[in-house]
Amino acid sequence: MSSAFTHALVGASGVQLIPDDLPKWRVALVFAVAAVAPDLDVAAFSLGIPYGHMLGHRGFSHSLLCAALLAAVASLVVRRWSDGGRTGLLRIWVVAFLVVALHGALDAATDAGLGIGFFIPFSSKRYFFPFRPIATSSVNPFRFFSARGLAVLASEALWVWLPLGLLSGLLQAVRWWRRFSSRTTVEGLNGGS
Repeated sequence: MSSAFTHALVGASGVQLIPDDLPKWRVALVFAVAAVAPDLDVAAFSLGIPYGHMLGHRGFSHSLLCAALLAAVASLVVRRWSDGGRTGLLRIWVVAFLVVALHGALDAATDAGLGIGFFIPFSSKRYFFPFRPIATSSVNPFRFFSARGLAVLASEALWVWLPLGLLSGLLQAVRWWRRFSSRTTVEGLNGGS
């Protein structure tokens, strides 16, 4: 699995895709928690549920159906903060679904494990992507804070954080350009009257 830090970062970054009428820090927190939530399935190990079981690690909790359900809960929480303006429930759900579904996608790009049950409960087959550059994080938090944990973070920085930062910068530039262009257009119209 990717580390909880990376899943939370990816989840929180979804805040860039929602309108400005919502409290960004609250939405970022909800999206971060929703993006990390699939890894609560590590409790299956202590419950005696085998890894390969549909309720085991990287099983149902990493499926697209579970992502849709978690997105529904997250979007209902976030929608409560809307002022009734531009933010529709469907738009919030789509962004929440993307950040939760990316949890499974990131894990499918890691270099260990049994694969991701994207289609559980409809199919028990587990998947990996053909290109798997991300080092797998330990499920044991005490093992994470070690040399291996630093190697995982370095791998995630290269393959997730850097591209996410570039994409975020691009999104911010597009938002700035739209605001700048609309102001220039309005000023031009006002100056011409």
